[in-house]
Amino acid sequence: MIPSIIGFLAMLNPFALFLYLQPIMKELDDKTFRKVLFKASLISFLIYAFFLLSGEFIFKEVLQIHFESFRIFGGIIIFSFAYVFIMKGQKALIHMKGDLDDLASEIALPFMVGAGTISLSILLGRNFSMLVSIFLLILIMGINFIFVMLLKNFREQIEKKKFRIAFDKNMEILLRLNGFFVGAIGVNMVITGLNNVFF
Repeated sequence: MIPSIIGFLAMLNPFALFLYLQPIMKELDDKTFRKVLFKASLISFLIYAFFLLSGEFIFKEVLQIHFESFRIFGGIIIFSFAYVFIMKGQKALIHMKGDLDDLASEIALPFMVGAGTISLSILLGRNFSMLVSIFLLILIMGINFIFVMLLKNFREQIEKKKFRIAFDKNMEILLRLNGFFVGAIGVNMVITGLNNVFF
């Protein structure tokens, strides 16, 4: 059970989400940001729950596509996002545009929901009972939400401007560095998908 939680959180990557949401944190007050992040988490949870309950049925019977093709395409998308983050840094982050409901959807897809996390939600449904799977999903989304809010509060507690600037610059470096790990996850998903199809 614990490895499943850790694996899902590693793929969800709350630290990277905190980095991606930096511009929005600066523009929104604490209450509004919390509301937007909660909505994004709720949207993500509902998507995960749908795939958790439907399993591979939605791919095989309804869409009639091989699940591995979804994994491969998801890996390509993740790799392309990682490339943009490495090359552009903070210019690639989410920025305010449109209303807050649209913003919540933009955070949920593709920053919180992707091929990797959908695959893991299907595996949760396969490995545990429905009630346990839903509980684990709620727990995972709760941990992710709390982690992002704690990092945000930590940044705001830094009183001296020069330390806050140093913090932001280090975040920029970590964002680019994180791009390499995210890109590696994307490539690994493609390789895994190809191996499962051909070998």
